[in-house]
Amino acid sequence: MTQALPRPDPAILAIADMIGDAVEAARFPQHILRWRNDRAAAAIGLEALDDAAWVAAFGQFEPLPGNLPRPLALRYHGHQFGSYNPDLGDGRGFLFAQFRDRDGRLIDLGTKGSGQTPYSRFGDGRLTLKGAARELLATEMLAALGVETSATFSIIETGEALHRGDEPSPTRSAVLVRQSHGHIRIGSFQRLAYLGEAEAMERLLRYCLANYARVDAGQAQALPVDEAAAMLVRFSAERCARMAASFMVAGFVHGVLNSDNINISGESFDYGPWRFTPEWDPAFVAAYFDHGGLYAFGRQPHVIHWDVGQLAVSLRTIAPAEPLVEALEVFAPAYEAAIAERFCWRLGVSGADAASDRALVLAAERFMVASGTRIDRFFIDWAGGRVAAGDETPERQALIAALAGREAVRGRWWEDTQPQSMDVEEVETIWAAIAEGDEWQPLNNKVAAIRAMGAALAA
Repeated sequence: MTQALPRPDPAILAIADMIGDAVEAARFPQHILRWRNDRAAAAIGLEALDDAAWVAAFGQFEPLPGNLPRPLALRYHGHQFGSYNPDLGDGRGFLFAQFRDRDGRLIDLGTKGSGQTPYSRFGDGRLTLKGAARELLATEMLAALGVETSATFSIIETGEALHRGDEPSPTRSAVLVRQSHGHIRIGSFQRLAYLGEAEAMERLLRYCLANYARVDAGQAQALPVDEAAAMLVRFSAERCARMAASFMVAGFVHGVLNSDNINISGESFDYGPWRFTPEWDPAFVAAYFDHGGLYAFGRQPHVIHWDVGQLAVSLRTIAPAEPLVEALEVFAPAYEAAIAERFCWRLGVSGADAASDRALVLAAERFMVASGTRIDRFFIDWAGGRVAAGDETPERQALIAALAGREAVRGRWWEDTQPQSMDVEEVETIWAAIAEGDEWQPLNNKVAAIRAMGAALAA
């Protein structure tokens, strides 16, 4: 394969004046490279960087050739657990660089833990090493399970002692770089609506159409504003519906689905208190502070739909309501189609018609709830449409009937693949090896096992 050459494209500079503030990265006492994602780097032609150049770029944040001259801390507002907060923005991160991948997609390199910005409020702008390791595990697991997610691109330990209320302290520090398809959030539009900045809103709208919805740049500029706004809502609703469906099939609970944590391209990112629910439990929550269960496992599709609705509300600044509401209505059918498609994909069976596929999803959900079967165990035991042993129950019979006549569409990989669960105990065990003995092999082994599972699922 011909090596890809870097294709820098700092497209955001066209709207930088109204979307962010130029900032400086923190100066750290140490730079110990702990993780470099050469698979992700290859997508943008950076895999050939040696470790010294990698640390200079992603630990010291020396500008990359042809890219942003200074990092950009993005501005946004958002609904946080249902309450609107206008006092937000990148408080411990920034956009560092942008590239085009082999398919021409715009790819961002953004940071977490890179220092204070104008939006840090009372925070120190830092990230714990444990938080970085947890984000790596989340992104690798989600990618393997078919969720479109940011990738953990780099982790560099930075040699500071941090104090946190949710970790034994002092704890070690790190700076993380994530690779993602954009950092324009629903909250980015909410901020402009809050400020009544109609001209800036239209500029951001057209930027998003050209760079995320892949609308021809000339067409993105020429479309009537009401058509452009409806097009973006429709695009975002479809992509976010797919994200919500992918979360459910993966058994994943993001934990903090605030509108500032939902980007308009429907790519999952920013992992804090995430968890995987062991069973199909709609009430399962990830965040210890989510006392009302607002972002519980079973509520995620509703919440994400509501968040996309805030994009439509924001665009009322420049467009009439009717086409925006009509565009938003694609979320529900897009979600139903996506969860059926993702379910069949993970189960390794052929799809059928929409009604039959939906019946399969419902039968599987009811079977898991009634039997208490773990989600990962279910997809192994019933993979390819085979019938797993078990007690004769109405739920089991309904599942067997829903699987009847479907073909296996993947090799018999499940015979040799164990469920790759990711419960909190395993994460804590992996972290304890690092914290107590600076032993990284358990983390590396887990990532390798996750990637092997992902390769099997993708076969």
